Amino acid sequence: MDISDQIDLNTMLDGVIPDDALFDEPAETPAAPAKPRRDLSQMLRKIPVTVTLEVGSTKISLYELLAIEQGSVLELNKLAGEPLVIKVNGTPVGRAEVVVSGENYGLKVVEMEHLDLDTLAP
Repeated sequence: MDISDQIDLNTMLDGVIPDDALFDEPAETPAAPAKPRRDLSQMLRKIPVTVTLEVGSTKISLYELLAIEQGSVLELNKLAGEPLVIKVNGTPVGRAEVVVSGENYGLKVVEMEHLDLDTLAP
């Protein structure tokens, strides 16, 4: 075959590649198998949260705030002996009393709202 001869690709590829495959779009690759759906409630159960016990609060002016010094006493909006507010990441979820647990303070739950993580799953 001389370099000046015309090359017929169809003849050369006859039987090697099917005719309809020469200019067709590539076949779609099979879709990746679906990943198993994770149980969202199980994932949520592992997320750390901050639990706090709110003793009470009060509103004061900035002037009063600047006057606070060591030994100052502020009256709070809770009565002595009244259950305190349990908060999870700042959201009230129940009420409790302060107890001593070993050498630390603890809380004894008096009332707790129902927390159901399954209701958060899609």
